[in-house]
Amino acid sequence: MSKKFTHIPLTRPETPLLDTVGYPVDLRKFDEQQLLQLADELRAYLLFSVGRSGGHFGAGLGVIELTIALHYVYNTPTDRLVWDVGHQTYPHKILTGRRDALLSVRQEQGISGFPKRSESKYDTFGVGHSSTSISAALGMAIAAQLDNLDRQVVAVIGDGAMTAGMAFEALNHTAHTDANLLVVLNDNNMSISRNVGGLATYFSKVWSSRFYNSIREGGKKALKAIPSAAAFVRKTEEHLKAMVAPGIVFEELGFNYIGPIDGHDLPLLVQTLGNLRDLREPVLLHIITRKGQGFVPAEDDPIGYHALNKIEPEATLPDAITPQAKPATPKFQDVFGAWLVDMAERDENLVGITPAMCEGSGMKRFSERFPERFHDVAIAEQHAVTFAAGLACEGKKPVVAIYSTFLQRAYDQLIHDVALQNLDVLFALDRAGLVGEDGASHAGSFDISYLRCIPNMVVMTPADENETRQMLYTGYVHKGPAAVRYPRGCGDGQAIEKNMTALPLGKGVIRRLGKGIAILNFGTLLPQALAAAERLNATVADMRFVKPLDTQLVNELASGHQLLVTIEDNAVMGGAGSAVSEHLAASASAQPILHLGLPDRFIDHASREAQLSAVGLDAEGITQATEQYLDKLRSAESASAALG
Repeated sequence: MSKKFTHIPLTRPETPLLDTVGYPVDLRKFDEQQLLQLADELRAYLLFSVGRSGGHFGAGLGVIELTIALHYVYNTPTDRLVWDVGHQTYPHKILTGRRDALLSVRQEQGISGFPKRSESKYDTFGVGHSSTSISAALGMAIAAQLDNLDRQVVAVIGDGAMTAGMAFEALNHTAHTDANLLVVLNDNNMSISRNVGGLATYFSKVWSSRFYNSIREGGKKALKAIPSAAAFVRKTEEHLKAMVAPGIVFEELGFNYIGPIDGHDLPLLVQTLGNLRDLREPVLLHIITRKGQGFVPAEDDPIGYHALNKIEPEATLPDAITPQAKPATPKFQDVFGAWLVDMAERDENLVGITPAMCEGSGMKRFSERFPERFHDVAIAEQHAVTFAAGLACEGKKPVVAIYSTFLQRAYDQLIHDVALQNLDVLFALDRAGLVGEDGASHAGSFDISYLRCIPNMVVMTPADENETRQMLYTGYVHKGPAAVRYPRGCGDGQAIEKNMTALPLGKGVIRRLGKGIAILNFGTLLPQALAAAERLNATVADMRFVKPLDTQLVNELASGHQLLVTIEDNAVMGGAGSAVSEHLAASASAQPILHLGLPDRFIDHASREAQLSAVGLDAEGITQATEQYLDKLRSAESASAALG
């Protein structure tokens, strides 16, 4: 039984066994009884380290015993271990040479909150989006076969990742191979079942035993000559398993299904994995774990404790100083959530859809207020979009709340099933642009680029909280597909009008009048643009729409200014600035134009402010880039004049 914690340790706990583990090779020197103590120490250290740094920890607490057992039984990193979803890997990082580095997880210059190949040879596959593990692990297993290597490959999939179609596509393919692959289904009540009991555990021990599997393999060979008898024995085995286990679907797919077993029973895990290690076929081990295991508040509220903010010990504050409460500024996701409820009260045809991001997307109040019109389709982005298309075909108005980076996974459905048929679907794109500590895998760096090239799409970039609300309404009343993109976190505190007004489609507004330079801002970098404009005495336009672009405003700004500067929290290539340049080129305009946005590289995790500064999208960076470009223009003019 694992030790129970009720509070986050504010000082480093005593971890004598864990302190001797630099890498898994050290772990394998322990006897099995010591592993139980190690599990308690690892859980205590995980709580302490995440309390210091912030980050995901609910899923990690649930795989403490599994992580120890896998590294104890398998010869990692020679044997390949692929984790899915990535945020359950903090214990893995602690045991693979990054114990102290975990104190800097998700911080600038610190380690990533997800597996990252460039960070450690134990991170065999980079994981930010879920449900990729089985496909990647199968590729590794087939590669080992081709190279005649006696290598074990294990995919650990859990925390809802088995709900995605990609996982089942990989399972289906695996069944048509003889790959040496073990899939561990970590079922933490976000997945399939809770069927744990004495009978199920007993049969799991039998099915994973060397004795049973040697008889099973020998029987297969002996019965090959009698197909009817072989089929009968196979069906009998399946039906026996179906009596006590939910895994018949995996048996039908061609896996040797074992489970479910208690994923917190460390001796049982070690025994079972030790038995399965010698098998040479696709095997699925189904384990039952509890998200937040060992930390009582997280066990009681696994969703609320999915991640943890950094804890500042009160003792570090001077006694005379009382922290001042900041005024409550709504997050953009909350602006969306409030609008969704208000709109649903007006229109009974509204249907809200999310792929497993109810709380993250601000839909909790909507789900409670209108449960019959709320659909969490789990981690199935492709299905979410085509499901919305089907609703739209029948006169409903679906609103798909989805992170920008996750909509990438449903790009074909977005084009073929929604835009091609010009269906009335509104996409609320959360986490657009740089997202800070979650890093490149979760950044919405490309949505302007990949949306603006799709016919029939309307693409909106609100500058603040109020524009977000009004543009959501604008997109909702528009007949056809539309997207509103907004970032993670809070805006600058603009007052939000309760009334909803549809904005003129494709029309921007001037926010500041200046001379010589016109800054065309797309999105929530408007405060930075205005601050830079004060230094440059520049005009600032809040463009609001990427598509349709306000070409009339672009023409006016081009004719009245020496230089145009476009600003966007999106990749420069193919982005909003490109749309402006395309229009000017089509108009035969030779207007100088500077595009500022995300460069052609992935941006590492840091605070959002640090990321914006690093790519030159803060006020100082915008000012400096503009002044440097003006110097180039003057030099070019001087050179041209000298040539006469």
